[in-house]
Amino acid sequence: MRIIGLDYGTKTVGVALSDELLITAQPYITIEREKANKLRKTYAKLEEIMRDNDVELIVLGYPKNMNNTEGERAEATIAFKEDLERRTGLPCVLVDERLTTVEADRILKETGVAASGRKEYIDKMAAAIILQNYLDFEHNKKKNQTED
Repeated sequence: MRIIGLDYGTKTVGVALSDELLITAQPYITIEREKANKLRKTYAKLEEIMRDNDVELIVLGYPKNMNNTEGERAEATIAFKEDLERRTGLPCVLVDERLTTVEADRILKETGVAASGRKEYIDKMAAAIILQNYLDFEHNKKKNQTED
């Protein structure tokens, strides 16, 4: 079993996958589309990735505003979540994604990726950060339950 992490944007979806032990998240691919509302090919590609990698759970970045309110992007993400659940039959968990793109950019900069090349990696790196945050949270939750 694996978990897929998604960073849903207006024209891209960053994709990350967990390892089979559900310990680490790795950037996988960035799916691009020409228009924000053209999602048919995006859904088909995601379904293929999920099927090929034995995915049983979807973790989707939830773009809250810095003041914790929800805007248009959050509403679009909820609609995307509902479509994914309906199409795949898999549960989809929303995870706060605030500052993940900033963190992804920082990581890429620190690892020597030139500014001109970061666009190619930033969305799948952000997806990996979203997924890793989820994996760490779940691991710590289980650890704390066994200590009680």
